[in-house]
Amino acid sequence: MRTIAEINEKISSKRAVVLTAEELKTRVEEVGVTQVAKEVDVITTGTFEPMESSGAIINLGHTDPPIKIRRCWLDGVPVYSGFGAVDLYLGASSAVEVMEGEEVRERGGGHVIEDLIAGKPVHVRAQGQVTDCYPRATFETTITRDTINQFYLFNPRNLYQNFIVGVNGGDRPLFTYLGPLQPRLSNAVYSNPGAISPLFNDPDLQLIGIGTRIFLGGGIGYVAWEGTQHFPLQKRLPNRTPIGPAATLALIGDAKQMDARWVRGCYFKNYGPSLMLGVGVPLPVLSEEVVAKCAVSDKDLVAPIVDFSIPRRVRPTFGLVSYAQLKTGRIIIEGKTVRVAPVVSILFSRQVAQELKQWIQAGTFTLTEPVAQISMERSFLPQDRWTEF
Repeated sequence: MRTIAEINEKISSKRAVVLTAEELKTRVEEVGVTQVAKEVDVITTGTFEPMESSGAIINLGHTDPPIKIRRCWLDGVPVYSGFGAVDLYLGASSAVEVMEGEEVRERGGGHVIEDLIAGKPVHVRAQGQVTDCYPRATFETTITRDTINQFYLFNPRNLYQNFIVGVNGGDRPLFTYLGPLQPRLSNAVYSNPGAISPLFNDPDLQLIGIGTRIFLGGGIGYVAWEGTQHFPLQKRLPNRTPIGPAATLALIGDAKQMDARWVRGCYFKNYGPSLMLGVGVPLPVLSEEVVAKCAVSDKDLVAPIVDFSIPRRVRPTFGLVSYAQLKTGRIIIEGKTVRVAPVVSILFSRQVAQELKQWIQAGTFTLTEPVAQISMERSFLPQDRWTEF
C-alpha cells in the first residue's frame, strides 16, 4: 500500500495520519482493518519500564598531564574503564560503593545517568595506570553533560517482547528485580504495558530492525542489534505473540539530547539500582497485515505466572494469565484471589506513544528503513553444564 519513502514525504509536509497503538485498536473496532489501513500512515507504541541492562558510554576528554584511567567512580558509583584512556561505561545497575559499616545507599548508575541528563554536576574520582604517555596517577573533578565529549546510552537489552508475572509461594518475603514479593501468594507483579508495548505490535519483527529510528529517553535513538537473551523461538499463540520472554533489542542514542522525565534512576529494596526508561517505536502502515497485527488487544496477550520461591533458573509456573486480567488488579491462582500491580508505568507508556505521535505530526521525526533484519531464529543457551549451588 505504501513505502516508507512515501510516508516520510507525508511526514515532511505534515500530512501524515498518525495514531497511537491504543487509538488504532479503538479505530479498528469501529471501522475494521481494511478501512484503517487506508486511513493511517504510522502507528506509535511506547513503554516506560525498568531496563537494568542499560548504561552510558562517556568520554571525559584528556587531562593535562594525561591519565590512563583504570579505576573510576562517578558520585561513588564504580564505572568500567577497561578500554580507552578516558572512555568509561556506566552501568545502570552498578551500585554506590559503601565502606564497611556504612548504610547501603539506595543509589546507582541509573541515578547518575538521570542526573547527567538533567544537567546536574557529577563528581569524578579516577585512578590511573602510570605509563610514559600517561604519566598522571590520579584525577578528581566535577563534570556535567556539557563538559564531556560523548555521553550516549548504549543498552545491551531493552524492550522485552514479553515478560513474566512474579509471585512468591514460599514462607518469607522475597526481594526481586520486580520488587518485593510477599509470601504465600500475597501479591503479584508484572513488567510490560501489554497491547501498547512496541514488540507486541510487530511480533515477528517485520518492521523493526537494525537502524530503526526510535524515541529513546526523550531523544532520538536507534535499534543497534538484537538484545542480549534475545529468544524469538519462544512458544507463540496463533496471533504470533509469545507466551513469555522472547525477542529483545539493543538500543543506542545521544543522552545529551534526552530528557530526565523519561530516564529515571530507581532502586529495588534489597535488590539494587536500575533505570526506568521511556522507549517509543513507530510502525509504518505498509499493508493491511500491519494493522491486523497491531489490532491485538490485552485479552489476546498472555504472560506466565512464575514462582520466585524456587531458587532455580527454571521455576514452576501457575499457568498463563492475560494482560486484560492483570490490568484489573486481581488474578486467580489456584482458587485464591491475588492482588497484582505493574512495575511498568502504564500512564507514562501511553505518554511516550503520544509524544512520539506529536513529533511525527510536527514533521520533526521521520522513519528509517532497517539496514538489516533482527534474527527470528536465535536459540537460548543457558549455563547448565557445570552448575554448582
